[in-house]
Amino acid sequence: MGVVFLALGLVFILEGLVLALAPSRITQILALLASLPEETRRLLGLLAVTAGGILLTLGAILAG
Repeated sequence: MGVVFLALGLVFILEGLVLALAPSRITQILALLASLPEETRRLLGLLAVTAGGILLTLGAILAG
């Protein structure tokens, strides 16, 4: 359960940094995402979930 809290904390930190350091870019990124076809957005989401799962697994293995 500690790994889940660690992962969520890291997500919040990264999201917060993006909002704090480049708030104007968020609008541009959202516009770009809105212009992509639904299938492409779905593929990007699945790739992000897969990469996150791999990173969590590697982190758990390396942690002990």
